[in-house]
Amino acid sequence: MNRELITSRMQGYALTTFGMNFEDLGNKEKYTVFSKAIMEDILPQWQASLKKFDGKKKAYYLSAEFLMGRALSNNLINLRKLEEMKEMLEGLGIDYNVLEEAESDAGLGNGGLGRLAACFLDSAATLNYSLTGYGIRYNYGIFEQQFINGYQVEKGDEWLSQGDSWSVRREDKKVLVTFKDQTVVAVPYDTPIIGFGGDTINTLRLWQSEAVNAFDFGAFNNQDYDKAVKEKNDAENISKVLYPNDSMEKGKILRLKQQYFFVSASLQDLIREHKKNHNDFKNFAKLHAVQLNDTHPAVAVPELIRLLGLEGVSFKKAMSIAVDTFAYTNHTILKEALEQWSVKLYKKILPDVYKIIVKIDNMMKKELLEKGVSEDKLSEFAIIADGNIKMAWLSIYGTHSTNGVAQLHTNILKETELREWYLLYPERFNNKTNGITQRRWLVEANPRLAEFITELLGDESWITNLDNLKELKKFASDDEVIRRFIEIKKSKKKELKEYILAKEGVEIDENSIFDIQIKRLHEYKRQILNAFHILYLYNRLKEDESFDITPRTFIFGAKSAPGYDRAKAIIKFINAIAELVNNDESIKGKIKVVFVENYGVSYAQRLFPAADISEQISTAGKEASGTGNMKFMLNGAPTIGTFDGANVEIVEEAGLENNYIFGLTVEQIEEIKDSYDPVKELKKNKRLEKVVNALTDDTFDLKPEETFEELKNSLLKGASWHTPDNYFVIKDFDAYVEAQEKVGEDFKNELEFYRKAFINMASAGKFSSDRTIEEYAKEIWNIESITSREV
Repeated sequence: MNRELITSRMQGYALTTFGMNFEDLGNKEKYTVFSKAIMEDILPQWQASLKKFDGKKKAYYLSAEFLMGRALSNNLINLRKLEEMKEMLEGLGIDYNVLEEAESDAGLGNGGLGRLAACFLDSAATLNYSLTGYGIRYNYGIFEQQFINGYQVEKGDEWLSQGDSWSVRREDKKVLVTFKDQTVVAVPYDTPIIGFGGDTINTLRLWQSEAVNAFDFGAFNNQDYDKAVKEKNDAENISKVLYPNDSMEKGKILRLKQQYFFVSASLQDLIREHKKNHNDFKNFAKLHAVQLNDTHPAVAVPELIRLLGLEGVSFKKAMSIAVDTFAYTNHTILKEALEQWSVKLYKKILPDVYKIIVKIDNMMKKELLEKGVSEDKLSEFAIIADGNIKMAWLSIYGTHSTNGVAQLHTNILKETELREWYLLYPERFNNKTNGITQRRWLVEANPRLAEFITELLGDESWITNLDNLKELKKFASDDEVIRRFIEIKKSKKKELKEYILAKEGVEIDENSIFDIQIKRLHEYKRQILNAFHILYLYNRLKEDESFDITPRTFIFGAKSAPGYDRAKAIIKFINAIAELVNNDESIKGKIKVVFVENYGVSYAQRLFPAADISEQISTAGKEASGTGNMKFMLNGAPTIGTFDGANVEIVEEAGLENNYIFGLTVEQIEEIKDSYDPVKELKKNKRLEKVVNALTDDTFDLKPEETFEELKNSLLKGASWHTPDNYFVIKDFDAYVEAQEKVGEDFKNELEFYRKAFINMASAGKFSSDRTIEEYAKEIWNIESITSREV
């Protein structure tokens, strides 16, 4: 990059974008013009990279969310230009870190599914595979989280308020998407996805919904101003907000429209490009591999068949093309999370697509009868049943591959949840254990540790081959190496301490154990188990002056879905504990609790490197994989957790002795689930009984209308949709306390505790998304890696 040219561009953009000289701009404006200047260098490389895949089979990733995080540092790191640009800005008197902080996180995702999609795009570009991401350009993210009196309050996440320097609007690629009651224009915005080294730059194409006729002049002239812009507002609502509330039919219709909108636009895009060079669709599946990221894009199966039908392809042939083109990733074990849509809504919004689904269902039933499935068992496989369309069943039957995202998860799918499907189509089922990109989650998030690793290994090859970390294990017995590792960890803890003080107003002890649980707020993830343990420790400190613990800082980060009342009550409960504990001087700061506000990717990049212990305490058999567990591991934090999701494989890699595993296993839960009585269990456990009773006694200073009674009832009485304590919080409590006591005891020997942490880091090679993408590319998509040198 030419420094003089970049500086000149920045001045130019300052004038043309903001009408001011560069030096007079605020930090956000400086970030914008700097990013635009960098984009000028990226664009020609991007165009050249796309051309090298012409005529080759390409892969496409359909996902309702892409949790990208900030782009500036990630792009400069992958272009290998970060230090050069820092020096250039320093010469202009600009602190790069201030510009970096001025960038908003893209509001395009919420949880692990969206972050995984982002990691996959990074890995595919780094490994020189053609992988295009397709999704929605949401105007607002799921929400900006604020805490008011301990309660989560949602505000609009205006991530586009300053524009988006990294995307290019492609008017020439827009398409029409038609519902029964509405037709909209899908306009793509393309964002470059830069692989490490910059040899391959792929595309994230996000669709924005706009009106065919944005303004009705006649209505306006008749002074009916609302009607004049109604079509514009109705169209723009489709891409307005990530995961709109669907507690009422209006919300359900909007979500259905969102799913169909980006799927139809993406498939029309593929068909249009295919037709430029081909007269028919015989080799469509040989040139296109489309991965469905969970069931949100499952409507792609009937939609491709519908679109091919418009091109003159028979239903039978189109179905064959669809199966060969599509593959499906299952992200959940929870049956209630397997998506279903009502037939009524499909008929109301997508009647033509519904007719295709009926044909698919009939074809499947005929095929299963030929496979020997009896008439009375057909209902178990019916895609349309009880007035609903089962999107997971559609995804399994309509694709050639169904994969789980951790070995335990895949085994559960094959052996229990999807057993009957597996017995019918064993060749379609496979495992692809999730991964994370080390470029963002170590090189960017923890640069000092990255430099230390490079020093120890002698080169940077680990940045694109994380398996090389295993060579670090030979240093695990070197006390001097461990001391340097500790010093880096402590520097990150100090940074986080200062950041939390500035952002949250809470003073924490940098020498305490940083015990961190950051993930989506859901009951099965059991943030409440963590909270119960904190309250238990607090009670003991208050009751017994001789009771001593290693000082501990418990840090939470999580958003609850806006309509998930119980999850929101758990947030309030944790914040109430924080209020109680943090303001009680009698416990001498032995415990501090922080629930960070508006947790997202950028906050995560500060939290993972500073963690001493990684909380992965979901009920065994409920977490499909997890990727936060991998980010903690990569940054040198042992796991305290159950044998769930990828925890199983983490322990296989790093050793049981270097982690803290507790609680019921999947098999043990299966044995006791029908006889489990949490009320009896609680009566035997007086220390936990006091904690649970705190939900309804006067422990917390609550207003009369405030209560945690429903939380208590969910544990002891259950609800219409679940049995009491269906996530076995009470049963696992004692084992969790015991594991936490071991953590506290081990932490007293700093050298040995951090040796465990170092070994975890050195064992993280398997959990690179590079490995995962290699497996997808070779075993599912059948695509080739192509470098510029090969063109």
